[in-house]
Amino acid sequence: MGPLLFLVFVAHALAQTQPSCDSKIYCQGDLLHTIQMAKPFEDSKTFVDMKLKHDEKTTLDNFDVFITNTNNNPTKEEVQQFVSDNFEEGNEFEDWVPSDYTPNPQILSKIADTEIRNFASKLVAIWPKLARKVKQEVFDTPELYTLLPVEHGFIVPGGRFKEFYYWDSYWIIKGLLVCEMYDTVKGMLDNFLSIVEKYGFLPNGARIYYLNRSQPPLLTLMAATYIQATNDTTWLLNNIKTLDKELRFWLDNKVVTVPKNGINYTLAHYDSESGSPRPESYYEDVDTARRLPNEEDRIQLYADLKSGAESGWDFSSRWIVDENGTANANLTSLQTRRIIPVDLNAFLCQAFRKLGELYVIIHDFENAVYWFEMASIWQKNIQDVLYNEEDGIWYDWDNVLGQHRKIFFASNFAPLWSETYELQNAEVLGQRAADYFDSQELMNYQGGIPTSVRHTGEQWDYPNAWPPLQSIVVMGLDKTGNCKAKSIAKEFAHRWIVANMIGYNQTNEMFEKYDAENPGQYGGGGEYKVQSGFGWTNGVVFEFIERFFTTTSKKMA
Repeated sequence: MGPLLFLVFVAHALAQTQPSCDSKIYCQGDLLHTIQMAKPFEDSKTFVDMKLKHDEKTTLDNFDVFITNTNNNPTKEEVQQFVSDNFEEGNEFEDWVPSDYTPNPQILSKIADTEIRNFASKLVAIWPKLARKVKQEVFDTPELYTLLPVEHGFIVPGGRFKEFYYWDSYWIIKGLLVCEMYDTVKGMLDNFLSIVEKYGFLPNGARIYYLNRSQPPLLTLMAATYIQATNDTTWLLNNIKTLDKELRFWLDNKVVTVPKNGINYTLAHYDSESGSPRPESYYEDVDTARRLPNEEDRIQLYADLKSGAESGWDFSSRWIVDENGTANANLTSLQTRRIIPVDLNAFLCQAFRKLGELYVIIHDFENAVYWFEMASIWQKNIQDVLYNEEDGIWYDWDNVLGQHRKIFFASNFAPLWSETYELQNAEVLGQRAADYFDSQELMNYQGGIPTSVRHTGEQWDYPNAWPPLQSIVVMGLDKTGNCKAKSIAKEFAHRWIVANMIGYNQTNEMFEKYDAENPGQYGGGGEYKVQSGFGWTNGVVFEFIERFFTTTSKKMA
């Protein structure tokens, strides 16, 4: 091995063993391991969201004494006492009512259906319940918290997700804009941009233990949606370089070569090279990895688990691959990084194009041309590599076996949603995608479009129907202009709203996911109990109502 190759090997090995963040308490070390493996809380996230009662050094010194006094084998009760003595509930947020909140936005007067209008009115009233602002003490003593503090108030997903999350926020923002909450959206965008300026990218969520991974890259689309609604060119002039910076992070860190038919293409994959357990799911990750025979395999699995979390699909048979390239239900076979995902590349292609359009608005044509060229390259690569002519749909690509993963996932429709195709082909692509929808027998589901048709027990699989995927499939089909595709889109927009209404009427709650077979029943599976709130669910309902069930939408159809 030559000296250069050796250095590359060493650098890769070091990257693989990087902790989730620098904290010796919350992201790495014996204290984290001891506490999380004792499972003092039902949800592993509870501990890493707690506040330190003392500074880091004092806490670590206290832990050394604790371990000595318990002969390095503390009981669960002793661990719980140590946690109680050294940590406390964070309480980082104050309730906050956005100044632009109104219980009667104009959208309500445009809804002809009385039942849907009453439902929408109840959803409007949920926004203040999900509104948060960071307390001043977090800014004053940030070293005591895991929260990444931001200046402006924001809307959270709900439940255990009490801080902001990256891709959730796109659909939250869609809903807020429908409800005319422009200042709230601007504040949320300013928060995100401040994080990008500080860390070079937008992490999964607003916690230090998320600094090892991002989430689906929708920040540029959020900004474009805000600009479309407000024409706030002053804000755009001040912030476009930060949007540019965030997209370059993806190009610099998440891009791989994809060989196909003797041609090397460039596309992106999800890739966290942090080969340690997720702090917020530490026990679960260690428990999964202990089935593997050696530490190197465990390190690789931890990186793939974090990469799966980066995708937003944590977890799914979509990332589970055995040596033959087929999926199974065992998380030890998770190999997220070998998969070239349809949706990630569609998101990026759309972001490149949108950023080009934003540069045109401020008359920066040199940068506009660069991003339009990137969009053109990505669009061609998506079509050449991911589109399956036989089935008339896009599939994820297995970059080890060099073949399509010919499996139904709702993400297969993402290029329609992002309009990542030649526009003159829209109707043909819409027809073929609608035929594929039929061939998968998806019309049978009354509660929403299932994430997959695979029964694995993972939450991003059957029978769960997730709000962002409803948006991607429904809006994607609708955009093509094809009659059959538009008919499916309107039907499933209606089914989704009805299912959400049924669930709300039964529970007075909106949930993060639902059951595709049983309208209104919340979903299950995965590492934690189903959560209510729920930011992106509310946002998708408003998106569908605006598009399909208002007096304006009838003129657009």
